[in-house]
Amino acid sequence: MSINSVEWKDSWEIPTDYGVAVSEMERNIATIRDGSTRQRVWLVEHPAIYTAGTAAQPADLLEPDRFPVLQTGRGGQYTYHGPGQLVAYAMLDLTQRGSDVRKYVHDLEQWVIDTLAEFGVQGERREGRVGIWVDRGRDSNGNSIEVKIAAIGVRVRRWVTYHGISINVEPDLEHFSGIVPCGIQEHGVTSLLDLGITATMADVAHALRNKFETVFENKTIDV
Repeated sequence: MSINSVEWKDSWEIPTDYGVAVSEMERNIATIRDGSTRQRVWLVEHPAIYTAGTAAQPADLLEPDRFPVLQTGRGGQYTYHGPGQLVAYAMLDLTQRGSDVRKYVHDLEQWVIDTLAEFGVQGERREGRVGIWVDRGRDSNGNSIEVKIAAIGVRVRRWVTYHGISINVEPDLEHFSGIVPCGIQEHGVTSLLDLGITATMADVAHALRNKFETVFENKTIDV
């Protein structure tokens, strides 16, 4: 198998400590960069935690004692990870993809959009807002109701990516109330379950695997 192929690792069945995951990603990207290991996509679930990206504002952490809070090097602001949320960490060599970070983020968005479409959900981009959004119509005052179903936060070191995406499958949405998610106060969050879709974590993991190939065009193998 070519070193350029992508390994696929599933470990979401048992929650992985966030700090442990970051340490493993950093080890992986070092060996991907020197060519000794393959690129990797890793599906995980975390215990409840708030994480702060490089643009996080202290005022957006509303309940600092609710869950552990960890500073992280990914882009973005505060986000929540926890049970019922599927996280996909993509460790990919961008030198094989035109060394284009903007295109990579666009591809991550498309990956999520295509995955959600498998469950009849129309995920959408929004200008000036990171993540993938769902239009839930209008409220009694005629204002558009838009809610976030997936977050995106990436970091690139020597053209190798890490961190990635998270999709709300069936988390406790009330847990998001301890932060201003991604610094956006005027819009809420949702999940597949909140939208009335009873997909399991396994269902979404399967869909992510299927849609990865159509977006990133890499051979994949299991580890």
